Amino acid sequence: MDIWNLIMEIVLLVGVAFLFGVVAQRLKQSAIVGYLLAGAVLGPIMFNKDAVQEVAELGVALLLFSIGLEFSFGRLKRMGGRAFLIGILQILITLAAFTLVFTLLGPLRQGLAMGAIIALSSTAIVLRVLVDRTEIDSIHGRNALAVLLTQDIAVVPLVLLVTILGTGGSVQQVGLHIVKTLAAAGGLAAVFFLLFYIVIPKLLMTRDLFSNRELVVLLAIAAAIGSAWAAHSIGLSPALGAFIAGMLLAESPFATQIRSDIGSLRTLFVTLFFTSIGMLANPAWLMGNVIQALFWLAIVFAVKALIIFGVCMVFRMGSLTSLATGITLAQIGEFSFVLATVAFRGGVLGQGRFDMIVTVTILSMFLAPYMAAYALPFAGKILSIMKHQPTFKAPGNVDEKVADTTPNIFVIGFGPAGQRVADVLLEAFIFPTVVELNPRTAALARKKGLPVHMADATNSDVVSHLDIKGACLVVVTVPDPRSAREIIHNLRIFSPGSRIVARSRYHVASQSLIDAGADAVVDEENTTGDKLAEEAMGAIRATNRDALGCALAGEKP
Repeated sequence: MDIWNLIMEIVLLVGVAFLFGVVAQRLKQSAIVGYLLAGAVLGPIMFNKDAVQEVAELGVALLLFSIGLEFSFGRLKRMGGRAFLIGILQILITLAAFTLVFTLLGPLRQGLAMGAIIALSSTAIVLRVLVDRTEIDSIHGRNALAVLLTQDIAVVPLVLLVTILGTGGSVQQVGLHIVKTLAAAGGLAAVFFLLFYIVIPKLLMTRDLFSNRELVVLLAIAAAIGSAWAAHSIGLSPALGAFIAGMLLAESPFATQIRSDIGSLRTLFVTLFFTSIGMLANPAWLMGNVIQALFWLAIVFAVKALIIFGVCMVFRMGSLTSLATGITLAQIGEFSFVLATVAFRGGVLGQGRFDMIVTVTILSMFLAPYMAAYALPFAGKILSIMKHQPTFKAPGNVDEKVADTTPNIFVIGFGPAGQRVADVLLEAFIFPTVVELNPRTAALARKKGLPVHMADATNSDVVSHLDIKGACLVVVTVPDPRSAREIIHNLRIFSPGSRIVARSRYHVASQSLIDAGADAVVDEENTTGDKLAEEAMGAIRATNRDALGCALAGEKP
């Protein structure tokens, strides 16, 4: 292989991926969609397609390494058992449902592989959309985040499952393969533990070494790429080795710095990963099977959305939030390409099934940004068409002890900000009515003895049932600017005389909340700046004046 030809093709791929990424962004798409298109366009003219795809495998490993860095055991514990349970149930039910469907159309192992592929959603696209729209802190945004994080963890066992399906053999042989894989993974984890918890910390805890940025960068690169190589050398998935190394490093004090140091390297290889995936697309298959592709696309979206909707409803998330979460996560994700490739190379999937699932996955990723962006209004429209009643019903959702009272102060949103507002009001013996969609925070309000409506105030039908007309004060603490605007708009329709005080998470959103009808807006960024300035001046006043003067002059006291 001529290394310079390979470098030329990589440069060409990255350049075209950049151009297509820019176009995708202009069309309100994820840049990832542009990378996929770049690979599809350049795929037929690439000379070293296999070599590029082998290089792109590093992209998968680095992606899982960075994900592992986010999964410290402390963070997993803080997520809570319910978040994991929702994600686990979604994966298992989706896997079972599509396994059943495809087993009717072919062998069981093919059905299992297809179920595993479809069970995953797109972490990269969905989180990017939710963050850009500041909806990551909304109820359906937090639900989507919990499910996506659980899916990311599940990638490793699903890759093992599909790999084992490709080995074939008797039950004893499959069992022996599982034991060997687990033993190898355990040994690799033990070696990584010794390196990352004992050897490397002792080296870097010396001031001279840690202050040398070049050495820390080299450590990051060696840990990320070396872990993938180590796993490959003993017959494991490189992605598995990288994930284990990332999780172990997440507990170290160097995790944040390492995550930052591999950022640029990760961007390069992940871009190559998505463009190499685009090369797998078969436009000729799509042209000859448009109806089949659209049929399976509709089936995947509908079934996944219904499964996630049902799981969330079991946990009493509310119909609107549950359906919005389902719509947000109804696509097939980027790691599904990894599973599909493993299944194809292992002989689990034939060429026809492989072309079909790759095509449907790419099409679903085209739709993913729009589904994530408009999940809430789309869910509301579907529920209204079905003549679904709002989750709020006065007799059932208000505590019986206070159902006969008519409080004239409302707090909408009972996160940390809403709880602080309620505590101050309670100190003055004022008992506000709380409107909250999250069952856990609603339970906290009930413990304080407050009347609670479990409902979504962005829904005008809900606000019309709140008996909010004539309320003297409504405090809107919802962090998402878009949701806050909708709530304020609804309040002005059904209670035009109420005074509305709203929280603005970002300075740029403050004026829009005032335009929507808020009487007063608390700008978090300005308030935080004022407090920081106050603390800074306090620290200056508390500092020895001579020492301060020398510090400002750059001299030693």
